Amino acid sequence: MKVYLSVLKLRLLNGMQYRAAALAGVATQFFWGFITIMVFEAFYKFAANAQPISLKELTTYIWLQQAFLVFITMWFRDNELFDLITSGTIAYELCRPCELYGFWYAKLLAQRLSSALLRCFPILFISFFLPHPYNMTLPPSFTTFLLFLSSLLLGLLLLVAMSMFLYISVFITMSPVGSLLIFSVLGEFFAGLIIPVPLMPMWLQKIAYVLPFRWTADFPFRVYSGHIPQNEAVIGIVIQLGFLLALILLGRLSLNRVIKKVVVQGG
Repeated sequence: MKVYLSVLKLRLLNGMQYRAAALAGVATQFFWGFITIMVFEAFYKFAANAQPISLKELTTYIWLQQAFLVFITMWFRDNELFDLITSGTIAYELCRPCELYGFWYAKLLAQRLSSALLRCFPILFISFFLPHPYNMTLPPSFTTFLLFLSSLLLGLLLLVAMSMFLYISVFITMSPVGSLLIFSVLGEFFAGLIIPVPLMPMWLQKIAYVLPFRWTADFPFRVYSGHIPQNEAVIGIVIQLGFLLALILLGRLSLNRVIKKVVVQGG
């Protein structure tokens, strides 16, 4: 564990150096946040029926989405790992005196954490002081806030576990393009990043509830606003833990299996 914690710490410190890129990301996310809220505001204004999630809750949902975008997107990737696999320099990684899955997991986790820490606080702070209906609101209670933090952290760990399958697939395909496209499109849609899950047709909601993607974004954001009650939030956190353990176990088994078949040119 000490090795993986050291990797996490070093990668976290390294990622925190890119402040200019983070500021550019903050500006971009504010732009998309406003655009998205205005689109939904027009939709709610002219909607004939009452919606399953209020505009106030949806606005908070969108700002949390923008603040923690790096926590919840599948397209955030480490091109260095792709190059290691496709170029054959994976041989150096296999010589490390530690398990490859844990080493890569810690590295990917640190990258997402460092990027989110630089971006989330300015977005969250400013969004609270925006005029109605663009302002973000506080959670209903402190207990709800603690449940949100727990679900957000578990969602991050779950997403990193899912993203590991991207790199494992490249051992087989030798190209990240196809896997990245499939994971990004399916992951973002069923996580509620395109259309919030409550606004999806019922048949799509049933699919979203079966897949693990919604537990990374839709679930914690709706817990924050109180749209998901506290008792359901506790059950959801248990489900997150189940998905996390299952994906980590499956990921480790899959990586160990493909490593046994790795062929490095020249040896």
